[in-house]
Amino acid sequence: MSAPNKKGSYLAATRHPWPCLMFLLPLLLAYEGGLVAMGGPRPQALRTGADTWLHWGLELFGLHHLYWTPAFIVLVLLGWTWLRRGDRPGDLFGVCTAMAIESMILALGLCGISRGLGPFLDAFGIKLAYPAGPDAAVARVVTFVGAGIYEEMLFRLLLFTGLAWVLKLTEMPRLAAVGLAAAGSALLFSAAHHAGAYGEPFDAYTFLFRTVAGLYFTLVYQLRGFGVAVGAHAFYDVVVGVMVG
Repeated sequence: MSAPNKKGSYLAATRHPWPCLMFLLPLLLAYEGGLVAMGGPRPQALRTGADTWLHWGLELFGLHHLYWTPAFIVLVLLGWTWLRRGDRPGDLFGVCTAMAIESMILALGLCGISRGLGPFLDAFGIKLAYPAGPDAAVARVVTFVGAGIYEEMLFRLLLFTGLAWVLKLTEMPRLAAVGLAAAGSALLFSAAHHAGAYGEPFDAYTFLFRTVAGLYFTLVYQLRGFGVAVGAHAFYDVVVGVMVG
C-alpha cells in the first residue's frame, strides 16, 4: 500500500513531512486565527472535538495553554522533517499547489461515494442526514478546516499509525495489521462524533458513512500522505457542510 518512493517525484513529495507542513500551515493559521477572531473571550468554545481531545492529552504532560495543540502538530512535522532531511523535496510551491488540487478531487470522490451510498441505505430504511453545523457560514468553514486538521492528526497520524505499529509487534502479517488498524481507527473516528455531552445523537447513516469516510481517509493517508488527507477532509467538510448543506 505504499506510493512510489522515487526522489523528486510528486507522488513521493506529498508523503514527505516538509511539503505536508508547508501545505498545512495556511490551514492551521486560518483555523487558529478564525477562532481568535470569532470566539471572543472564549475561543475554546468553538474548537473541534479532536482539537479539544488532543489538548486534554497534552494537559496530562503539563502543557495547558491552547497554543500547544497547533504547536504540537508543527513540532511533530518539524521533527519528522529533520529525520528525513536527506530526501527533502524542492519546488514547494508547485507541490503544495498540486496537493490542493488533488485534495479537492479526492474530496469530490468522497462526495460521490456518499451520494452512491445514500440510495443503497434508503432501501433498508436508513435515511441520509447531515448534521447541522453553526449558523454562520464563516464559522462553519473555520470549524470544518479545524476538523480536517485535528481529526486527521488524531485518527490517522496518531491512532491508525500507532495501532498498525502495535499490531506489527505481535508479528501479525503487515497487510492484516494495516487492515485491522484501518478498521479500528475508522470505527473510533465515527463513534467519536457521538461521544460526550456535545456528541450528536446516534444516526445509523452518519455512523456507517463516517466509518466508510474513515477508511477512505486512511487509504488517502497511506497512499498520498498526511497533508493530502487533511486537505481532502477539510475540502469535503466545506463542500458538504457549506456549499451543499
